Amino acid sequence: MEELSDALTRQRQEEQRRALRALLARPLIRSDDSAFPLIRRHTASLRDWLAREAGWHVQSERDFVRLHKRPADLQDPTRPATVGRGTQRKTFNRRRYALFCLLLADLERGDAQITLGRLGEGLGQAVDDPALAERGLAFSLDHQEARRDLVVVVRLLMELGVLVRVAGDEEQFLRRGLEGDVLYDVDRRLLAALLVTARGPSLVALNGADAELDLEGRLHALSETFVPDTPDGRNRELRHRLARRLLDDPVVYLESLDEEEAAYLTNQRGPMLRRLQQATGLVAEVRAEGLALVDPEGELTDEKIPAEGTEGHLALLMAERLAEDAPAESGPKGVTLEEAEAWILQWQRDYRRYWRKSACEPGAAHGLARQTLARLAALGLVRRQAQHEGGRILPLPALGRFRVHAPTLPDASGTPRYAQSDLSESFTDD
Repeated sequence: MEELSDALTRQRQEEQRRALRALLARPLIRSDDSAFPLIRRHTASLRDWLAREAGWHVQSERDFVRLHKRPADLQDPTRPATVGRGTQRKTFNRRRYALFCLLLADLERGDAQITLGRLGEGLGQAVDDPALAERGLAFSLDHQEARRDLVVVVRLLMELGVLVRVAGDEEQFLRRGLEGDVLYDVDRRLLAALLVTARGPSLVALNGADAELDLEGRLHALSETFVPDTPDGRNRELRHRLARRLLDDPVVYLESLDEEEAAYLTNQRGPMLRRLQQATGLVAEVRAEGLALVDPEGELTDEKIPAEGTEGHLALLMAERLAEDAPAESGPKGVTLEEAEAWILQWQRDYRRYWRKSACEPGAAHGLARQTLARLAALGLVRRQAQHEGGRILPLPALGRFRVHAPTLPDASGTPRYAQSDLSESFTDD
């Protein structure tokens, strides 16, 4: 009986681990997802663990499960929303995020069905607001670029399941405008679950005390929660912030932590990492400069390196080239965007036969450089300076694993020794 009990316990723990990994990878999971029944089965344990370790809330409904994640670093710009894959991948910028929020407000007031043209008309009326106009936001269905932004935003809502296409085609709308309109069903329950804030956006006023807040201040106002002014309350908040970063970020550098966070991590690192590893199946990598929770299966990341395709090859080439910029006593010198473009121009000639045709066209190097460096930044491998600091791209310690040694001659036994990635010089052992 004890063996059976142990087997059932292990099975339950493994199911909970798979459910937690699925929820961390996709915070909004609908009933048509294969992981949905598993998550519903273990909702209670998931809700307790996530609330205790990260301060995150799990909303479980009959047709979806929503993890209300709050980021630890509100200044991180490296993970914008994206739509599509490969060469068709579209990235969100501030304008598209603004349109996304305006669409959500319009859908909340709308009917159970709506057309793409009606959504566009609603945006046109919304941006007439003086407060938005003062900030330079404009929208008109007469401009194809505006229609393209609208389609990108709508396709994200379709991926989330908020909109379901009934008839029509977005490509026709792009080419023909209202003559190629599209009809959608609106899932109002999913729509209501999208907003994840501690304070409603409408409560952050555009006048009064809130009017003096900059973007960072407004983000804090939306996400700030009450923390009891007690040792237990402060320690719980520190644990939540660190757990969020370890679960969400590819690497956590000690220099990025404030004094309180660094002290807490020094004292509680062992128990915290054991709890996170046991629950998620991630593997802790602890180094002198920081630490990371690594996923051996590669499921819990939206950016991978190495990866297939032209972009994947280019990211690996860029990482290896930047890793050669070994930190000196004064720190790594980094490179400029123009220098990175020059490298890509050379690689276009070297790897033309292996890359897709559009990546080797004249003028493509500039966009490829920006895209590749953004990918490395999202992985915590590089950091871009502000313009007033020089605007250079600086390698970070974790990039050291992509440094390649020169080949050496065979040793005395005749066994050949090949080039190896250096896993220690820049991201050193603790």
